[in-house]
Amino acid sequence: MRLAQDMQKQQEEAYYVASQWQLIWWKFRKHRLAMIGAPVLGFFYFLAIFCEFLSPYTSLTRFPEYVDAPPQRVRLFGQIAEIGVRPFVYGLAPSRDPVTLARLYTPDKTRIVPLRFFVRGEPYKFWGLFRTNLHFFGGEGEPIFLMGTDPLGRDLLSRIVHGSRISLSIGLVGIFLTFLIGLTLGGISGYYGGVADTIVQRTIDELRSIPTLPLWMTLAAALPRNWTPTKTYFGIVVVLSVVGWTSLARVVRGKFLSLRNEDFILAARLAGASEPRIIARHLLPSFMSYIIVSVTLSIPNMILSETALSFIGLGLQPPVVSWGVLLQDAQHLRAMALHPWILIPCLFVIVTVLTFNFLGDGLRDAADPYGR
Repeated sequence: MRLAQDMQKQQEEAYYVASQWQLIWWKFRKHRLAMIGAPVLGFFYFLAIFCEFLSPYTSLTRFPEYVDAPPQRVRLFGQIAEIGVRPFVYGLAPSRDPVTLARLYTPDKTRIVPLRFFVRGEPYKFWGLFRTNLHFFGGEGEPIFLMGTDPLGRDLLSRIVHGSRISLSIGLVGIFLTFLIGLTLGGISGYYGGVADTIVQRTIDELRSIPTLPLWMTLAAALPRNWTPTKTYFGIVVVLSVVGWTSLARVVRGKFLSLRNEDFILAARLAGASEPRIIARHLLPSFMSYIIVSVTLSIPNMILSETALSFIGLGLQPPVVSWGVLLQDAQHLRAMALHPWILIPCLFVIVTVLTFNFLGDGLRDAADPYGR
């Protein structure tokens, strides 16, 4: 009993002497969904960074004899005498439906394709710098399709892994621009007021009065079709940032209005601090935790926006690979009915958005570490 009381007393003492970041971390750890979402999100970004190495094939590799092939089931046990205990798949035997002439694929149990790790395959440039042909895993003797193939016979798993780099990075780059625009204009509007406040607020009102999807479509359609994939990528980022900065600017303006006449701000002015220093060293840090939470919750909106624009054909275009581009094949009901695995990229989008929301909820709770 006394030991338990001593431990409780030590915990209370540690609570009162802990730093702000320690308190935030302790509060964040109590949010179970956030603790689950953070490693999942880290895994997705790990896929995006090392997509060339982790995917069995490049994003453009075609297998014409395996068009619209279904996913192959990975098996861990069976045929031990031939291949030992290791994962493998059965080869696919293509055929034609005698009535509809549709392609059919059946597992051929006489063809065992072992899965091997760190195999040599198609050459690629890692990060566009180093040329190599080492892949994390692959099939021995014939290709494997763990998530099936698309209408051109390209491995869907490889394209999803490659597409994660575009879809996940566009959220970070886009929110960075949104953060800069919203923080700058919102700060000017709230701190200086007057004519600057009127101009910024009326601009926000005009942008928010336009339906979001038509505005996206108009701005995206204005991008030249002869642009390179890199220019188109940054063009889409700018389009999403132009539309997405208004909410953050409104919040920053409100915070500046409520804090600019506080005692610590007046003391900084009397001490001779310049206005940029007051904003950077006193105003922004006072609500930085809220900005971090707002940015975290805004990233999935950027990812969904790029996916929506690419899905309707106004965003990124092939040969660029993103999750939205991959979902273009799912626009036809007949294709979804016959080949439902083309919707697998949608699952990656859903999981990513959910994990970002879980992480944002955890950060929102942790931003007030003194709350019970």
